[in-house]
Amino acid sequence: MLDGQVLAAVDLGSNSFHMVVARLEHGRLSVLDRIREMVRLGAGLDDQDCLSQDAVDRAIACLQRFRERLHSLNAASVRAVGTNTLRRARDRDAFLARASSALGHNIDVISGVEEARLVYLGAAHDLPGGNEERLVVDIGGGSTELIVGRGYDAERLESLYMGCVSISSAFFPNGRVTGKRFRLARIAARQELEPVAPRFRGQCGDRGYGTSGTIRATARMLSGDDNPSGIINRAGLNQLEKRLIDCRDLHRRRPAGLGDQRAPVFPGGLAILIEAFDALGIESMVAVDSALREGLLYDMLGRMTDEDARERSVRSLEARFHVDLGHASKVEASALDFFAQVTRDWDLGGELPRPLLGWAARLHEIGLDIAHAKYHFHGAYLLRNADLPGFTTGEQLLLSTLVGSHRRKLKRETFDALPSAWQIRALRLTVILRLAVLVNRSRSGESRPDIAIKVGKGGLAMKFPVGWLDAHPLTQADLQQERQYLSAMGIRLRAG
Repeated sequence: MLDGQVLAAVDLGSNSFHMVVARLEHGRLSVLDRIREMVRLGAGLDDQDCLSQDAVDRAIACLQRFRERLHSLNAASVRAVGTNTLRRARDRDAFLARASSALGHNIDVISGVEEARLVYLGAAHDLPGGNEERLVVDIGGGSTELIVGRGYDAERLESLYMGCVSISSAFFPNGRVTGKRFRLARIAARQELEPVAPRFRGQCGDRGYGTSGTIRATARMLSGDDNPSGIINRAGLNQLEKRLIDCRDLHRRRPAGLGDQRAPVFPGGLAILIEAFDALGIESMVAVDSALREGLLYDMLGRMTDEDARERSVRSLEARFHVDLGHASKVEASALDFFAQVTRDWDLGGELPRPLLGWAARLHEIGLDIAHAKYHFHGAYLLRNADLPGFTTGEQLLLSTLVGSHRRKLKRETFDALPSAWQIRALRLTVILRLAVLVNRSRSGESRPDIAIKVGKGGLAMKFPVGWLDAHPLTQADLQQERQYLSAMGIRLRAG
């Protein structure tokens, strides 16, 4: 990656959409542009967790404006992610199709834990140097992330199912704030925090760092002649709580320093922040500007410089589930060799297919650590449900699909359940993985034969060295069975 390259990150939050554009200069990112719009996507979720038309329209209009700034950047230079609201929305696939078209770039949905990792990665670049542990709190619109990390690495992460929009909607409808409502909001926040607080309390002294609009707004409201840096402490939070209650109706009256757009969701965010101070033993907090979108930028840099968090997650799984590394590497080598031979004819170009296939080859046997029977199903379950830093939920689903389909019968509904753009490609990657597993079944020490594989009419043709199949009758029998499995999916396999 060269100095001067421009990258962009887009964060579709539950309350606000953010975009940051930056240029790489001498190994650091220099911000060129920031755009933020309060879309309140989370407020558009109904009782059935479907997005209202008004919320969708606001989101699409915002993304169309973002697109104008991104039009000169290629797909590899832009990452866009959705968070809590899109994790919840039952109609998210339809929304993502429209939203991606409006933005001009693919939008991924990330898990809460991955969101926490990226928040910390972004914030860490704004924090003081040193090797001590730091606590970071991010109060979003629909979720709250707690992270303890050291340097640029997050060590403990938690994503809680509450945010400034959800708590404000539940306890402060129409901007009405009373002492009773505030107490109830704090109790709700405390109930979410209490189960996880012991993992974070006392780990980093009594100081924390905060990201997000709620915390930045709190710091601004508390800044003054006696507190020019806007340090947040418990006394200041008590003061803000009283000021909100005294206002009673935030549509008519607001505390000094609280903007029109932030006001409707600020009471819920403040209730969460107060309870976070108490539950985590925080005495003071400093607001930090960088968060998820900056974390996305630095994560993109890592992927381009061999510091991909996904690779670290794969290595961690290999160790945790006692993968036979020697065998896995042979399967990976075969899979990538086959991939290289069919990439063009099978339309498998792009950034993701090749590494996805490699990871699936390395992890295809992790289910053996649970049981041999149906181990491919166990592996698929683990990959679908594990916290895998660096992976989006869509990438985890694809990885799980490949591993779960690498042996036995193939099920068409498994691939039909994937996003339409991936249904055929995922099936083709699965076929490549299955063949790589098949030709390495013997686990012998002999070197892998040179196998030519070509895309033919309706399927694949494999050419083995003369006499090799006759000398390996088990592989020959497996290939005959594989013909039947693939034929059921409309793919012809010829081998000789």
